[in-house]
Amino acid sequence: MRILLAEDDDRIRADVSRALEASGYVVDGEANGEEAWFMGDTETYAAAVLDLGLPGMDGLSVLKRWRAAGRDFPVLVLTARGAWTERVEGIDAGADDYLPKPFRMEELVARLRAIIRRSGGQANPVVIVGDAELDTRQMRLSVRGVPINLSPQEYRLVAYLMLHKGRVVPQQELSEHLQSVHFERESNAVEVLVGRVRRKLPIALIETRRGFGYIVNDADTAP
Repeated sequence: MRILLAEDDDRIRADVSRALEASGYVVDGEANGEEAWFMGDTETYAAAVLDLGLPGMDGLSVLKRWRAAGRDFPVLVLTARGAWTERVEGIDAGADDYLPKPFRMEELVARLRAIIRRSGGQANPVVIVGDAELDTRQMRLSVRGVPINLSPQEYRLVAYLMLHKGRVVPQQELSEHLQSVHFERESNAVEVLVGRVRRKLPIALIETRRGFGYIVNDADTAP
């Protein structure tokens, strides 16, 4: 899944990017508010981590413009400002969660996972579909109790589909969540990746809907 990280402090942005990438996410980092707004307005993201003190356009204005334009991806707000009134203002503007600086990286990742799960209607960190179990905390897929060895990209594919179980996910949407905006996306990359994942699974977890995309159904996944 792809995350937009808007943070003007180079060290914090680099540290958060590393932590998110280690947790299985693809990260697009921006240091300027105008650029962050544009990316969130034109690209597809599972969530955004948004610092309020951005140059060019402050984070609160960025958030308000996203929400006014109907961009409904979850947003975790970061700020060094401690006043409770600013936290209320951020939440009222459409933020899904709020984390003051300084923060523990583990807490940021946990909060981000939570708002992404909730946005997909999934409160539990463990997603179960038939015999398949996805632990989003440990980034592990198991089938009938046996762990499945997935590459980071394969895990992102399975996690995105399972977190959106019951919905047909278009191929283009999947492609946008598997690679950073800075990578060239090959037209058949998703098909190749789905094929690799299917060969590793002892069950029929991912169904192809020709002309529409892919779906993981909350039903019997036995082949």
